[in-house]
Order: sequence, then structure tokens, then C-alpha cells
Amino acid sequence: MDGRVDEVTTVDRWNPKTNIGRDRGGLAVSVVGVDGVRYYGSHLSAITTGIKPGLQVRAGQRLGLTGNTGSARVTPPHLHFGISWPTPANHWWIRRGTVPPQPFLTAWRNGRQLSPAPTVLKTKRTYGPDTTCRSYC
Repeated sequence: MDGRVDEVTTVDRWNPKTNIGRDRGGLAVSVVGVDGVRYYGSHLSAITTGIKPGLQVRAGQRLGLTGNTGSARVTPPHLHFGISWPTPANHWWIRRGTVPPQPFLTAWRNGRQLSPAPTVLKTKRTYGPDTTCRSYC
């Protein structure tokens, strides 16, 4: 998905003793796609040089490398991939993803175009005001 880099976290601040929610992703990059959906990847081992907020990116462009930063320190390297609507930075509980990505990942892997935008909009309407963390806070 082409889009604009929304947020880049280049320092892993997660501490298992405090387990602060906004820090759980470790190194992370998010992109707001041309479809208005926010795509979030976290637990990265590195961020690609030059990736910064506001940068226009293209589908398939490398943003970082899979890793196990943040709360994934004790797991094998993987990518946490979240889909949501854009929110202010302090609404981390939305920004880590509210829509299950698997149906979209499967479609894309199989060469089908399937936008999560309608599902994201429906979820946002169902979810309501996003002023309070509701799960895994």
C-alpha cells in the first residue's frame, strides 16, 4: 500500500517491570495508506535508514527488519502487524491494531486486492470514542 509514514519508533523503551502499553511494540513503523487506513508494524530489529514521519512510501518498500523488540523480547523474531484508523499518538491502544489482519494478508498473498478500509470504518463506528484503553492496557 502506498502511503505516508505516520510514526517511527527508533528506541526500544519497553521495560518488563513497568510494561507500559505504549512501549510494548519496541521498534516500530506505521504508515497511513492512500486508503486512509493506518498500517502498523512493530517488534522490528531495525528501521531502514531514511524512514521518517512524513516520508512517502510505496507498496513493497522495505521499512525495517523483523525482530523481537519491545514485549516480544522473549519470543522468536516476528512482525506484529496492526490495522486501524489514524489516531493521535497517545491513543496507542488503537494504533497497535483493531482489525484482524489475516483475511487481508491472505488476500494480498494470493494476489487479490482487498482493502481493509470498509472494515476499519465499521470497527471505528462500533468501537465508539477512543478515549480509554479497553484491552491489554
